[in-house]
Amino acid sequence: MTQRKADPKLLEILVCPVTKSTLEYDQEAQELISHRAGLAYPIRDGIPIMLPDEARELEDGPTAPKLVE
Repeated sequence: MTQRKADPKLLEILVCPVTKSTLEYDQEAQELISHRAGLAYPIRDGIPIMLPDEARELEDGPTAPKLVE
């Protein structure tokens, strides 16, 4: 059974529900990563699961946003 892919346009507009920051798409792990919140939201059958209770905590924890000089 092939896995459904997430819609790239949808992934571009989604933000972290906790921090409202942008997300990084990890295609191999099928997750949307919020470095700021330290969470990885799963994508199941092409559907992003944007519930903090369903997210995996990142090993590095939350990271502060980088300042642009």
